Amino acid sequence: MSVSRRWVLGAAAGLMAASAAGCGDDGDTTAADGETVLWYWPGGLSAAVLAEAVTRFADRTTLTPTLIEGDYRARLSEVLAGPADGVPSIAGLKGEEIASFLPRADLFADLHQLGADDVAGDYLPWKWQQASAPDNRLIGFPIDIGPTAMYYRADVFDKAGLPVEPGEVAAMLGTWNDYFEAGLQLGRRVPGTKLLRNAGELFTIVICQGAKRFIDEGNHFVGDATHVRAAWETAVRLVGMGVSAGIPVHDDALWKAGLADGSLATELGAAWLGFDIKTAAPGAAGDWRVAAGPASGANYGGSFLSLPSNGRDPKLAYEIVSWLLSPENQARAFTDAALFPAAPATYTMPALREPDPYFGGQVTVEVFGDSAQRAHRVYEAPADQDVHMIYVKQLEAYERGDKSETEAWRDAVAEGRRLAASLGVN
Repeated sequence: MSVSRRWVLGAAAGLMAASAAGCGDDGDTTAADGETVLWYWPGGLSAAVLAEAVTRFADRTTLTPTLIEGDYRARLSEVLAGPADGVPSIAGLKGEEIASFLPRADLFADLHQLGADDVAGDYLPWKWQQASAPDNRLIGFPIDIGPTAMYYRADVFDKAGLPVEPGEVAAMLGTWNDYFEAGLQLGRRVPGTKLLRNAGELFTIVICQGAKRFIDEGNHFVGDATHVRAAWETAVRLVGMGVSAGIPVHDDALWKAGLADGSLATELGAAWLGFDIKTAAPGAAGDWRVAAGPASGANYGGSFLSLPSNGRDPKLAYEIVSWLLSPENQARAFTDAALFPAAPATYTMPALREPDPYFGGQVTVEVFGDSAQRAHRVYEAPADQDVHMIYVKQLEAYERGDKSETEAWRDAVAEGRRLAASLGVN
């Protein structure tokens, strides 16, 4: 799992969000009388919708969107444990981090009690389930989701003799075996081309596609189980076949260069990754496309707004949240900040049906909307995110040649088990 919603380029999206009217900074976060403070992170909400909300609710409250830089989860955890006057009325919760807050659902207002059930039918059921605590308290209203697919360089595919049109690509590259074979063909016919950035990226997608992660619902560590081993072996094949670029997760420069010059032929990821690709390789406009490929049908990321239980005026705060994240405003947020809607009705709205020049005039919602409808909830324990990163780091050590595959797997399982146990997992 990524270290932020934007995996590598999260801060770039913040340039857009920071322009929202009324935005504060992460200094003094104490609310003034009559003020409704909203915490979010760079790229987490639409700047345009936030700015309109400030004006829309001005006669009832001073809505103050406050951009929190750095380790958002740590900052929020700290303020939730402190005095009530420092707690925001509305706070974002990242999708990859919400599981860590569910055991303390009492720190948040129960959205069931504020009217969420009246609008739940407008959103994908599995997304609501992700924010549901064991005691059935609902702590998050969906901002966006991360349906997955395969991004690819159409010009490079054409040079390699592979199909170019998204439908034809999806038909030919429907399995991981097909995907790897295409990688071999790319390498033979377009020397210097690699299929994917690294094995960890593929491992993450395969885990997201599964029905289990690293800790089961009985709070048992299952990081050595068949489903994890199968995902690991699929990722290792990418390296063994010589089609991985071996670019470390945090090496932005090499990744951007590969996206721009075509030496990286594909990327696997969520709808929000399209924003990152555009930002990293603006000169490649028109060369990239999106197809279902073997990566479709999973969810990777996507976040929520919550109402801390000590926040001011939860009824008004809920009214603000439900307006900010209405289907109509989620459609606007897709146009403004590439936040893919959790409300299926938006997938036919004009805002999402506009051809995207960067992706060769493709209407990408056709790919991601289908992936979203086929995605499902995967149980995620509070420790899952941190355990997952251990496996990704061990795959990186294997790709560097620092460890054999056997050593990397052994260490991933051992370290994952130790970390899980330290966090109360059996």
